[in-house]
Amino acid sequence: METELLGNCSPCPVEFTVNIIGGKWKLMILYHLLDNDMIRFNQLQKKLSSVTHRTLTRQLRELEEDGVVNRVTFAEVPPRVEYSLTDKGKSLTPMLLQMRDWGLQHM
Repeated sequence: METELLGNCSPCPVEFTVNIIGGKWKLMILYHLLDNDMIRFNQLQKKLSSVTHRTLTRQLRELEEDGVVNRVTFAEVPPRVEYSLTDKGKSLTPMLLQMRDWGLQHM
């Protein structure tokens, strides 16, 4: 049964997905971006109160490199940076909502 479900995949699609959205903060970042069309860095950091500035920056950069998050920098003083989901990131919506629903059922 298990081999039927997983097949003989190389590369494995689950591993590919985990490489993009895995990590302690990435799913939470994506969930908050899903709830907001556009969010500023400081707003996101407040929503994820225990994440450090450095970690949030690194996780956002990785998501941006993987084409899941869009970053827009405004030439203002002080500089303003806003993040949003790309179309690829928005395609994660059903999975994120299922994870939310599962959590609500089992909390």
